[in-house]
Amino acid sequence: MIEKLKGIEERFIKLEHLLSDPAVISDQKKYQAYLIELGELNKIVPKFREYEGLLEELKEAKELLRDNDPEIRAMAKEEIPVLESKTEAKKSQLNVLLMPKDPRDDKNVIIEIRAGTGGEEAGIFAGDLFRMYSRYTESKNWTMEIIEKNVSSSGGFKEIVTLVKGKGAFSCFKYESGTHRVQRVPETETQGRVHTSAVTVAVLPEAEDVDIDINPADLRFDVFRASGPGGQSVNTTDSAVRVTHVPTGVTATCQDEKSQHKNKVKALGVLKARILDAKVREEDAKRAAERKGQVGTGDRSGRIRTYNYPQGRMTDHRIGLTLYRLDTIMEGHIQEIIDELKTYNQAQALKEIA
Repeated sequence: MIEKLKGIEERFIKLEHLLSDPAVISDQKKYQAYLIELGELNKIVPKFREYEGLLEELKEAKELLRDNDPEIRAMAKEEIPVLESKTEAKKSQLNVLLMPKDPRDDKNVIIEIRAGTGGEEAGIFAGDLFRMYSRYTESKNWTMEIIEKNVSSSGGFKEIVTLVKGKGAFSCFKYESGTHRVQRVPETETQGRVHTSAVTVAVLPEAEDVDIDINPADLRFDVFRASGPGGQSVNTTDSAVRVTHVPTGVTATCQDEKSQHKNKVKALGVLKARILDAKVREEDAKRAAERKGQVGTGDRSGRIRTYNYPQGRMTDHRIGLTLYRLDTIMEGHIQEIIDELKTYNQAQALKEIA
């Protein structure tokens, strides 16, 4: 680890010099690339230097154990456990920073929310989850675009597909994939009984052309009139677009834009993401035994979370996290949950490395 960190520090120092080179400054593309790389290394190098400082202090303290003065030896004996604890903590931080980064983490993300069991109540809760994710997106200064939606008669959603644009969006939303269960008294319930409903969430990193190569000849486009609640037509032109990847049968639809061209572009973006997601899942399945200790980031069949309204409780079943502030969670304050899931996943990955 030390050798790797020393190599990172050397690169950090070199980048500092390069960024003051007039030849690099005049080349904006190269300058920006170096600046971004320096920013990433700046998350590691200061912590490495602190770690080296702690190692030096610990070495000096251990040498003082051989001092002739008993008071100095006593002070060193007290100081050593403190320094050892600080050193181990800093080492753990560095191990996390050195972990291979998921190359998808910085990507935009496509979120698909679908009502499951529970009828109209499931549709209403799908709308609640969409609102929760919308508020969270706003808090991160990201943007959200609706690609496809199927509104239920109760005002919720049978299905809604959105694109969230923002650096690191996938790294945060990827833990939301799975079945979200809600327990509450529906508005239509006259006897006050608590019902259980479910909504499934799928999270896909936005695919780029470099991620997946699709032969245009394998695509079939169908156009039709956009529809609203109950299936009634909401416009008089064939603006809605459905694209099908014939070899795999994967489809995507977009009818949110009035322009057929814009709907085609959005639908194609979702299609690429779904095909890429299928490929990634196939690869993940091959490594399932190796990764079984980690928090799932995509098993849509698994119940991941319960939202209990009578108790004001949210429980994430993957890590046993329970919070009694459901009202603020539904307003989009989910960063604490995401951070806990990230920490758990990192700890499991470090165990495997060890």
